[in-house]
Amino acid sequence: MGTTTKVQQREATTARLIEIARSEFTEKGYANAATEEIVRLAGVTRGALYHHFGSKEGLFHAVLDRVQQDVGSRVEMAADQHSDAWEQLKAGCAAFLEATRDPQVQRIMLVDAPAVLGWSAWRSLDAQYSMSSLREGLQALMTAGELAPLPLDALTHLLSGAMNEAALWIAQSDHPAALEEAVMTLHHLLDALRRQ
Repeated sequence: MGTTTKVQQREATTARLIEIARSEFTEKGYANAATEEIVRLAGVTRGALYHHFGSKEGLFHAVLDRVQQDVGSRVEMAADQHSDAWEQLKAGCAAFLEATRDPQVQRIMLVDAPAVLGWSAWRSLDAQYSMSSLREGLQALMTAGELAPLPLDALTHLLSGAMNEAALWIAQSDHPAALEEAVMTLHHLLDALRRQ
């Protein structure tokens, strides 16, 4: 009983710290978010933060992990609305771009993550979450003969890079139709790769 309570307390504390840090990082950015304020809002000590996450950067990494999981869930939910694999790919890609309109995704995943973690670590996380799902979808379409037989890794990296760049453009653009134009253009590019 005591062990279960400790596990539940630990999980509750880490969840609370992640939730509050997510809000603080979104509102103030990583550099200006103070750990003192995060622990005060969470009702825990600084020692608890460092015990669970090791550092402010460790906490940020946990927050980023949660944001990327949420984006992945949005992509999956959009894709699952379709039974056709081609429409699943297009819907999932569009959902990724749509997710970038979320201020948390913009600030944490697109702006601060590459700066805080470094380009290599950020790319590694992107590969773990977004690119692996994209690669699986492209592989399935190639296997089914619906996609032009291109080098899979090259295609995955090119499309992922294009979507990440489009996501940054959407996040920073004042153009009201940026998302719609990016999705339309991406669908046109994908359709050009489809075998008729």
